[in-house]
Amino acid sequence: MRYAVFVLFLCFMITGCATTNLPPVTKDSKFEEDEKRLWLRSEEEQKALNRSGIIYRDEDLDAYLNGIARKLQPPEVYARIPFQVNVIKNNLLNAFAYPNGAIYVHTGILARMDNEAQLATLLAHEMTHATHRHMIEQFRDVKNKTAFLATLQVTTAGLGGYGSLAILLGTIGTVAAVTGYSREHEAEADREGFRLMLNAGYDPTEAPKLFLHLKKEVEEEKTKEPFFFGTHPRLTDRVENYETLLKTHSQGHQESIQNTEIFLGKIRRVILDNARDDLKAGRFKIAERGVEKYSKIESESAEAYCLLGDIRHQRGEVNDVETAKDHYQRAISINSSYPDSHKGIGLIHYKRKEKTLAKKALELYLSLSPQASDRAFIEEYIHQCQEGGKE
Repeated sequence: MRYAVFVLFLCFMITGCATTNLPPVTKDSKFEEDEKRLWLRSEEEQKALNRSGIIYRDEDLDAYLNGIARKLQPPEVYARIPFQVNVIKNNLLNAFAYPNGAIYVHTGILARMDNEAQLATLLAHEMTHATHRHMIEQFRDVKNKTAFLATLQVTTAGLGGYGSLAILLGTIGTVAAVTGYSREHEAEADREGFRLMLNAGYDPTEAPKLFLHLKKEVEEEKTKEPFFFGTHPRLTDRVENYETLLKTHSQGHQESIQNTEIFLGKIRRVILDNARDDLKAGRFKIAERGVEKYSKIESESAEAYCLLGDIRHQRGEVNDVETAKDHYQRAISINSSYPDSHKGIGLIHYKRKEKTLAKKALELYLSLSPQASDRAFIEEYIHQCQEGGKE
């Protein structure tokens, strides 16, 4: 990682005197040599990402996201920067763009959105970083080179359990996803992104709402996420910028597309999968909020009620176990063939030393899920229940 940073640093030191004020990309734009090298490096990093197993695979969702992106940019810009939107399996709040137009949206930020207008706001912001050539400008700025290296090393060192993701992202991806751009570049991405979503007919009042949601979550959790949109100051800047833009540039705007139902229908699986990842990370409140959001889309889902049971069971606060048991029973009443509900209620019986009930539920779990990855553990619990117990 450090070697790659050093090599990239040397490449751009050679062009340190090149202009740091480049025009936005148009159909007639020509890319300079150092910019081409930046694109080649980006392509190498994206190959590593695509091989890593962290890409969220859903062809229908991918088609939907890329369709929104195409609404935001004219065809002549796509001819120069072939934008491609991808989703990363990560429950934290982030999205970022490589200079060649590859955009990556975390499941965490996607699951927090309410509608298509908020999605368009985020995509337009990230697309602007590419069309306005912010990455090459940032690398060319000689004043920033030493600071960039120091910031990158400190940031990646402080990522803790998420450091492996930074390694996968590579140098350019880490700049875009973690350290971010200058305040001026971010403000320009807000302004131009707002114009793009407005011109595409989206409801401009939704632009600041996305970042207000994220800001509230960061404040509630009182945890510092390592990625760009997980930091309070940056979210505050986004909210303030969009609220100013809303006051000054949306008067007389007639169209107000939100497409809430379409959007939620497309991301409903993401919401539930991301809630499960939040649970694994011990983010109980956020996980529960995610399942509740999913339940408004799919009201009778055994999987959702079972996950609510898992959240309460693992959290283990006052009355949580009893509430978890109720959720598992509701899941079984909706679909008695969903195996994890039986496991959940079986483990509650086991902890209460209700061995006969535990054995029955856990055996049913294994019969419904013969290839269960935890079969050996469950079989051990069943073995310990053989002698029976209180009912």
